[in-house]
Amino acid sequence: MTLAGLLARAALRRPDADAVVDGARRLTYGELERLSASLAGGFTRLGVHKGDRVLIALRNRAEHVLAYWALQRIGGVPTPVNFRLAAGEMAYLLDDSGARVVLFEGATGPAVLPAARGRDLILISADPDPPVEAVAFESLLAEGPGPDGEAGEEDLSLILYTSGTTGRPKGVPRTHQNHYAGALAHVIQCGYEWGERTLGVMPLYHTMGIHSLTSMVAVNGCFVCQPDWSAAGALGRIAAERLTALYLIPTLFYDLVHAPGLAPTDVSSVKKLAYAGAPMLAPLTEACLKAFGPRVFVNHYGSTEIYTFSVRPDVHLKPGCAGRPGIHSTLRVVVASTERRVGPDEVVPPGQKGEIIARLDSDEAFAGYWNRPDADARALRDGWYFTGDMGYVDVEGELYVAGRVDDMIISGGENIHPVEVEEVLARHPGVRDVAVVGEPDERWGERVVAFVVPAARDLTAETLDGYCRESPDLASFKRPRRIVFVEDIPKTASGKILRRLLREDGSAQPQGGGGAAGDARPRRA
Repeated sequence: MTLAGLLARAALRRPDADAVVDGARRLTYGELERLSASLAGGFTRLGVHKGDRVLIALRNRAEHVLAYWALQRIGGVPTPVNFRLAAGEMAYLLDDSGARVVLFEGATGPAVLPAARGRDLILISADPDPPVEAVAFESLLAEGPGPDGEAGEEDLSLILYTSGTTGRPKGVPRTHQNHYAGALAHVIQCGYEWGERTLGVMPLYHTMGIHSLTSMVAVNGCFVCQPDWSAAGALGRIAAERLTALYLIPTLFYDLVHAPGLAPTDVSSVKKLAYAGAPMLAPLTEACLKAFGPRVFVNHYGSTEIYTFSVRPDVHLKPGCAGRPGIHSTLRVVVASTERRVGPDEVVPPGQKGEIIARLDSDEAFAGYWNRPDADARALRDGWYFTGDMGYVDVEGELYVAGRVDDMIISGGENIHPVEVEEVLARHPGVRDVAVVGEPDERWGERVVAFVVPAARDLTAETLDGYCRESPDLASFKRPRRIVFVEDIPKTASGKILRRLLREDGSAQPQGGGGAAGDARPRRA
């Protein structure tokens, strides 16, 4: 089973069905198949062969979708990268991936062109007026299709780069088998039906964007591109295109349910919600339920390395719950330690927090990082992938995710997990967003610091400290000893909090005092 075969069958089933919408441009499945075949011929004539990586620095647009499917036909390896990267970061990814062909657009040109200087690269511009050093994307379509490659299930179909929350991004190679299994699992686990229509706003350099695209092809659904996020733009597409399914990070759901344009917009076509990338706290879960009234509401927990760990359908009945292993998955929670090498058999009892690990025999699982044996040695042990995520299994056998092993705060010998503090603070009506980290403390080793995006101007640190003291869900020793008000919380594209940036921020240095000290200056963290 290959990705090229997935698209070919979709085109045979329903050639006239909408496949891609990009603004005024619309492609049916018949057109997507025909144009991707022509583009595959263009890539071949440029010298792209089986196994060759092609760096894609494009937003979610028709050209990106076409390039993705074209490369699947010839065994090329699309390597999509964050379109917000700077030139130095782009140069690192060019070196690491070994790509010799790069697709870019006007928005990414300022990073791609300096990174490409002095390198033996073929540059392809997706814009109508390409710079002189680049080939026009449209010219690759002109001569028609060439012979298809012979990619098999075990051949690479994609390299995704991790978001780099702890350092340089790592390449994660995906085979056709991985990718195909992930698409079908996503269809099943999100309850998709024939002809679904989804919002294509999660970037195609991320697993959520890829899932959105491939799962739609599996059910002859429609992928409606949104190159740049805005709640107003998303609501307009939902109404105009009668979208039926949304798969987003919690941050984007927050923007939607709080958008001024929500009330007058007809969102009744949306029947299926799914989120991933970060926890969704109870207040936002309730707001999504009220705004959309979905028939399906799924928490999808996974990673770039193994697409699906677990899923929780009807998540509104157990807010924050990550559910049970996905159809290809086997999970355990083992002792969490940053000091010794834990084995996969050191399982902790229900209710006790530990590190979540996943079996590598899943059809969705990678085999190891790209050019990173050091990372393999840390993460892969005895047939298991050590995720670095903290979590626990409740008495009903369902999983909860509780932050990262490296994020654990040890204060006075007690383990404090940032997520449990964040969940309490997020319930306060004056808090829009929150992130918790540890900072050095001479007496306690570490103390809890909360970075808060206020929803109300009159919110004070004293108010939040009192709220935490009165909460029945937070022990006193876990409450923040300092609260910093900020304009926003730094996050990856998938919604994960970049806690290292908060720790590195100058305002997070140790200060005296044992109570909740406030920094009331709104600023960017």
